Amino acid sequence: MDLTPSEDSIVSPAKKMPAATISGCDDPPDFQLLLSCPSGLSASQVNSVFDPSYDRIPHPNSTLEDSVLEIWETRLQKSPSLYNGLKFRYGGYSVISEDELHQKTGVCLHLGLTDYRTFVGTNLNPLWEKFLVPSVDDKERCQHTSNPLGNGAIVKTSDEQIVLLQRSHNVGEFPNHFVFPGGHPEPQEVGIASHQAYDGQTHQTVNEKVSQEMFDSIIREVVEEIGVPATELSEPVFIGISQRVVNVRPTAFFFIKCNLGSDEIHQLYKTAQDGYESTQLFTMPVDLVATATRKMPGCHQGGFALYKLMLETIAP
Repeated sequence: MDLTPSEDSIVSPAKKMPAATISGCDDPPDFQLLLSCPSGLSASQVNSVFDPSYDRIPHPNSTLEDSVLEIWETRLQKSPSLYNGLKFRYGGYSVISEDELHQKTGVCLHLGLTDYRTFVGTNLNPLWEKFLVPSVDDKERCQHTSNPLGNGAIVKTSDEQIVLLQRSHNVGEFPNHFVFPGGHPEPQEVGIASHQAYDGQTHQTVNEKVSQEMFDSIIREVVEEIGVPATELSEPVFIGISQRVVNVRPTAFFFIKCNLGSDEIHQLYKTAQDGYESTQLFTMPVDLVATATRKMPGCHQGGFALYKLMLETIAP
């Protein structure tokens, strides 16, 4: 089945899908789909604008804002090895419409800069809901939270299985849960240390490199987490952005085909660079993945929902 994105790839507006639609239960939804691209978008159809206007706005309540640093310092005392790395902040998106019929042919991601300390102090703050602004617009609602953009991949093997990982018990979030391979796009990979430090690059060049990093990073994460060589992976196809309801954490999801079968992937996983982040790799058919979503973080439940929408769109 050809999954090459077409020029009239569908970009759907944000919508919320109940968890019951993927797990067969009637629980409240654990995720929100901020952006759905069920026909899939290639790297040439996804642009990024990196700009300080998409950075987090400090909360006007000084006590709440002061808690950001206080929580980080408390965490740092317990875990001195914590690293305050830079991350891209998700600040929304715009639809690119290129013809007179307003056909949607791509999207532009709006990205600012944040860091792990601010993520811990806002999104992971026990009072995280107090950082939210009452609004139906996600950008306005989350203007005071860090919202680093994560990434995840639905990897399909040559024998039609989907790759899942079970997280280690000592990771910071959702220990022992099932997840799809993924992590984060990294500002440092494209020479970004701040909005002012571009290593002599123009703003346009930076935006182009950030756009490419969205796709390069998910290949990098898959290679590091499951041990499969990049040469055995197809070009990633962007299928949308899911947001976890708890802590409002956003994750961009991609679909990737792997040329290897399940048995070969299981062997390669044994020597994966970041294998310590997980305890076990699973390959399973789609119907079993639906069952496994019951023990997934909400954003990964949303990633599977995006994949199901893609399957419905490409079905003959």
